[in-house]
Amino acid sequence: MKKDLLVRGVARNSRVRVLACDTTELTNYAQERHQLWPVASAALGRTMSVGCMMGSMLKSDNEKITIQINGGGPIGTIMVDAYANGNVRGFVADPEVHFVYNDTGKLAVGVAVGNNGYLKVIKDLSLKQPWIGQVELQTGEIGEDFSYYFTVSEQTPSAVSVGVLVDPDNHVIASGGLIIQMLPEALEEDIIYIEEKLETFPPVSTLISEGKSPLEMIELIFDDFQLLEQRNLKFECNCSRDRCLKVLSTLQLDDLKQMIDEDHKCDMYCEFCSTTYHFDEDELVLLYEKRLENEKQHS
Repeated sequence: MKKDLLVRGVARNSRVRVLACDTTELTNYAQERHQLWPVASAALGRTMSVGCMMGSMLKSDNEKITIQINGGGPIGTIMVDAYANGNVRGFVADPEVHFVYNDTGKLAVGVAVGNNGYLKVIKDLSLKQPWIGQVELQTGEIGEDFSYYFTVSEQTPSAVSVGVLVDPDNHVIASGGLIIQMLPEALEEDIIYIEEKLETFPPVSTLISEGKSPLEMIELIFDDFQLLEQRNLKFECNCSRDRCLKVLSTLQLDDLKQMIDEDHKCDMYCEFCSTTYHFDEDELVLLYEKRLENEKQHS
């Protein structure tokens, strides 16, 4: 099976940073896990593509990027976590939304997302406080919104192109993205060159559906691209029963006792991967007794 891939490098004598990715398989996986309708697949797939590319800019595996988008539209909040190792996870608040533009018939991501809201990026860099950048949504189409975010919040003029192609039975045919960023040494001629190239550049999803790799997409724009790194990408959630158990262990003893007496069980649901972890009454009682014993020992 074809693996999702990201490539990263520089062009124009190292004055321009370029990233491109194919996220078809991980977007398909998200579609299946969350039972996404086509426009929800497109919105989440576009956001995860940007997340993967931003994640590749992190310096260590301990760092993480969280993207939150809410434009007031019917899809609600889009949430994506991306890691330096190429793993990504994400969800949308309402997976069962679908709109198309009447004039083109294309998926109306901007209508589903809305443009009366925000795009927030939280960078957990293993420091005392996370770095947070936030801008107002411009269109809700995701690509244009991230171009605006990079330029305004990170002071890095950027072109962002993302796309997802979905067939009528909800299967994701192609998903991916491209980011071109002007580095501090960039010249006016670099900007003009890129703008002219992008005027006739096909949609990313079209190129991927035609079999183009991320590297081949970049080479359609730059003839001097220098590859610095490539990595596989994957939808991977780090939730587990052990993590859920640790959360349950932080509950107050009275709350735990009430859960046992009234519910006789506990179901914990992970929104990122739609996995439910079930804890029966016996497990809760055992946890309660351990907590009780620990508190007695430390009192």
